[in-house]
Amino acid sequence: MSDDRPRLIEVAFPLKQASLDSVHEKNVRHGHISTLHIWPARRPLAAARAALIATLLPDPGTDVERKRLLELLGGTVKTRNTFKDVGGRKVPVIKEETDGGILHWGRENGAALDFFRQEIKKAYGGRVPRVLDPFAGGGAIPLEAMRLGCEVTAIDINPVAWFILKCTLEYPQRLAGQTRPLPRFALESEEFMAAYWKARGNGRNGRAKKDAPAQLSMLEPEDADLSWHVRAWGHWVLERARRDLERFYPTVDGKPTVAYLWARTVTCKNCRATIPLLKTLWLCRKDNKRWRLELRPRADKSGVDFDVVEEPVRGGNSAQHRAHDEEIGRGTMSRAGAWCPVCGGPGTVAMTREDLQAEGRTGRLGQQMTAVVADGPQGKEYRNPVDVDQIANDEVEAALPKIFEAVPFGIPRERIWEDAKGSTWCVQYGLDTWDKVFSTRQMVALGAFVVHSRRVRDEMLLLDYPKDWVEAVSAYLICCIGRLADFSSTGVTWVPGGEFLGHTFVRFAIPVMWDFCEGNPLSNTSGNYLGALDWVARVCRHTCQASQAHFGDTPSPVVTLSSATARLHSSFDCVITDPPYYDAISYSNVMDFFYQWIRRASHGLSIEYDEAFAAPFGTKWDTAKMDGELVDDASRFDGDQARSKQAYEDGLARSFSACRDMLVHDGRLVVVFASKRPEAWEALAASIVRSGFVVDASWPIMTERAVRTRALSSAALASSVWIVSRKRTEAARPGWDTQVLEEMRSKIYDRLRDFWDAGIRGPDFVWAATGPALEAYSKHPVVKKADEPDSLMSVSEFLQHVRRIVVDYVVGRILSQNGPGDASALDDVTLYYLLHRHDFGLEEAPVGASILYAQSCNLRDRDLADRFDLLAYGKSRAVADEDEEGDEESENAEDEVATSGSTVKLKRWDQRRHKDLGLNAGGRSSPLIDQGHHIMHLWRGGDVQKVDAYLEDQGLRRNPVFPRLLQALVELARKDNQQDEVALLETVMNHLGARGAHPQMRMWTDAS
Repeated sequence: MSDDRPRLIEVAFPLKQASLDSVHEKNVRHGHISTLHIWPARRPLAAARAALIATLLPDPGTDVERKRLLELLGGTVKTRNTFKDVGGRKVPVIKEETDGGILHWGRENGAALDFFRQEIKKAYGGRVPRVLDPFAGGGAIPLEAMRLGCEVTAIDINPVAWFILKCTLEYPQRLAGQTRPLPRFALESEEFMAAYWKARGNGRNGRAKKDAPAQLSMLEPEDADLSWHVRAWGHWVLERARRDLERFYPTVDGKPTVAYLWARTVTCKNCRATIPLLKTLWLCRKDNKRWRLELRPRADKSGVDFDVVEEPVRGGNSAQHRAHDEEIGRGTMSRAGAWCPVCGGPGTVAMTREDLQAEGRTGRLGQQMTAVVADGPQGKEYRNPVDVDQIANDEVEAALPKIFEAVPFGIPRERIWEDAKGSTWCVQYGLDTWDKVFSTRQMVALGAFVVHSRRVRDEMLLLDYPKDWVEAVSAYLICCIGRLADFSSTGVTWVPGGEFLGHTFVRFAIPVMWDFCEGNPLSNTSGNYLGALDWVARVCRHTCQASQAHFGDTPSPVVTLSSATARLHSSFDCVITDPPYYDAISYSNVMDFFYQWIRRASHGLSIEYDEAFAAPFGTKWDTAKMDGELVDDASRFDGDQARSKQAYEDGLARSFSACRDMLVHDGRLVVVFASKRPEAWEALAASIVRSGFVVDASWPIMTERAVRTRALSSAALASSVWIVSRKRTEAARPGWDTQVLEEMRSKIYDRLRDFWDAGIRGPDFVWAATGPALEAYSKHPVVKKADEPDSLMSVSEFLQHVRRIVVDYVVGRILSQNGPGDASALDDVTLYYLLHRHDFGLEEAPVGASILYAQSCNLRDRDLADRFDLLAYGKSRAVADEDEEGDEESENAEDEVATSGSTVKLKRWDQRRHKDLGLNAGGRSSPLIDQGHHIMHLWRGGDVQKVDAYLEDQGLRRNPVFPRLLQALVELARKDNQQDEVALLETVMNHLGARGAHPQMRMWTDAS
């Protein structure tokens, strides 16, 4: 760009549209790059596209032209009336959606895209801009940069990410638009050709069935694109794997096996019986179909056998049904441990969690088949295991070493790395090498698919496929193995409510599942190989079509396996990246699950692959070089949390410094970040400032579905904040804290109004303010304290001021009923109460949000629970880690840092019975919320004289803030459907108005 004009993103952004289309994109499955291969915290393509266009284009300088660009990019927001099902009844809702623009899935290749490609090229003097992503991960950002015609460099230090990037960026760009004749074996396959002709829409589906198989062998080879060759060779692999594996999944009574269900077992330390470890006894739990396991202790008291029984629906209402189902479906496992069906009963504990860990570490956890799921004429059927099931299971033991003789590096017995976060807590139960995460049958099946996928390359060369085609097809078949492995570990459970297999990565951890499920990869149901092939081929087709339409004149992407701190011999116009979120995800340790299979399947494919996967596990932290995977993990530093945090911050700063060196003088750095942890934001902000950047904009794009599992059970953020920075000039001088804070306050409120109007709420709103606030701080290399000579204001101190301003803003909105308001007169505890209740009501809330809000109000969450009796803690995090599920699509799949619980809950006013509530204990003025709750207790006690005396003693009749607090409490109680609380508060307010309260109180009571 010829001059350093402000970029569009620094002035305006289609925030609402980008958020709506990003959330919608989460519902898109077929063809989306997120379904190619699992990788944590993927960015929505819509968000990446919007951020790239707005960063690469200069601001036009006028409101009219700016509005035109934003509408071309994001379209306009429309509303429509619709209904959703709530408890069996239709409830009207107003749905917002975009109309026009190029952010919505399916509209990305609209005419406006060509306009933006030309405008971007024009802005750079007729050349294509160069874009770098040094933490490229799953490839969303570089893919969208390529779609815009940019010259892209994508870097990641993890070999699994590097492999995904090659499949997402490199192979589609290299082979888009090319076709080759389908191999003869594909033409002779009735099933394959029927699918091929159906997809082509040429009406030959019926002919395939009529003429097959004789006529199929006479067909002339058809030219097909890369995706159909991937499908063809996937079918080739499946047929050969079927010959090896079919005997291990026997058909009984003409009904193919869908899955084998298992329970881990342990020996009871009391009676020495074998205890099956089961979370639930339910096999199928639908309204019209209900099957469960029944435990039957053996006569010799050595253990239990299982019966599969049909369970009728009992009488009563829905609550009674749920209670009954919970009772009869209760397994042997609880949060405390396991009960023994032979010598104990539900509610007792025969083996504690610590006992189970000890048994697991010594290899004494066993397993027992509980039931078999079969594919019957009317759907899934459930039966007891029979002899042929056990014989098939015994035979796989002999097959395991034979299969892996043909697999490079043999059985995957590489160690599983532990981390401070506990992402691989399976190690605590003895699952300390990767082969132990799979059953023997699962290992044999995956080994067979690896063997035959490796043979594809030799067969393709015999048919004169070019080397590029061989490598690309082989790589996509490896993706199929990755998808199959996700559904083929002992971390997979059977889902009774839907009658399908779950998968390993419901969240980014390797847990222990007490009752697990072995799916049949040869079947036609969930978790099979054919399904994996279909998902991968769809993505291949989508990326190739996008490449053919828009990448034809785009330079080939550079995909590099390297540290983000490396300095390349190139200059870039823009760096846009999504760095690791502090300690949120242990990428390398968890992704070693896939590393082992990619390493074995890809060996010998090319020198590049062999070098990338030479080590027995993915890239970790190199203490000698102080470089490697950037994750705050204290286990790398002998448990020293301070050193770990500093290493993360230093590494991030070095990465951003490298970006600064490679950026042109007017280039921009855009960093995507999503974390609930104040420490994470402080580390990020400090790294940006240290590396010589000035933050001048930020936009919180909503990226998460409200219904995803993590959103329902944890505090995962709904937004990702995109922070825009430019280079700080060499002439920048130190600043003074008073001036910096004043400048920050003068600018932040306009942006807060924008975020509020866009619907940003909760912890997201707090962190959304970080970007616009940091401009005042980051324009100086350091900020000095005016009243403390030789002292500096740290990023942490500055962000504490920012968080308090945001809290005051939100509570001001609450007090004024969503209008401009002032909360500066409120004490910290009352601020916290209003903020928490506004966002979470009286329901359970994630403890991370509580910690954030408490810190923003200069409080500790523990004090709010113990000293102020305001909070109650929920279940313990140690247990929750084992019991809760997450979502592999979550943008920031991180767990909460907790003290003693994973959730907290505001106590209702009538639950707060501390003897000093509202009584100025220790000579300190009690919080205003305590005074309000104290009055409510007095009023309910019926002593009006005590109420009047208390109001007089505390000066509440003359306090202009008190009536606003009471009115806010009324509105919050209405929202929570607490009608008794509303009635009591309104009675108190009427009494105050009648007794001559502050004029503001009379105004409200008169109005009511």
